[in-house]
Amino acid sequence: MSRIPQHALRTPRVVRLALRVAVPLAGVGLSLAVPAAAYADPGDAVYLAANSLPVVIANLRAWIMGILAALATLFLVLAGVYWATAGGDPSQVEKAKLALRNALIGYGLAVLAPILLQVVQGIVGG
Repeated sequence: MSRIPQHALRTPRVVRLALRVAVPLAGVGLSLAVPAAAYADPGDAVYLAANSLPVVIANLRAWIMGILAALATLFLVLAGVYWATAGGDPSQVEKAKLALRNALIGYGLAVLAPILLQVVQGIVGG
């Protein structure tokens, strides 16, 4: 029984390159070959899902309040960690006080966000 040489079992470089190009192109070709536009229903009118300005501002208010409250809570937790791990180091205590101040500013902005957005709504006439 004759043995097949090892170099004959290896895939030539040109074949590997051709497969690397051909397989993705075949996938793209198949996905473009499906006539998806033929299945569309052109008879109905298309309505955009746009909200009115008061709805947009109310959604924006909720997002801003949530983000500000989350950031303020993060700074509050960081302030507690800095203070607890300060060990009497004045620079760490100052870092904790700064984080605590940032947390209080964040909570203040979260509370004032509805008022600020009400002002914006009044300016743009919503």
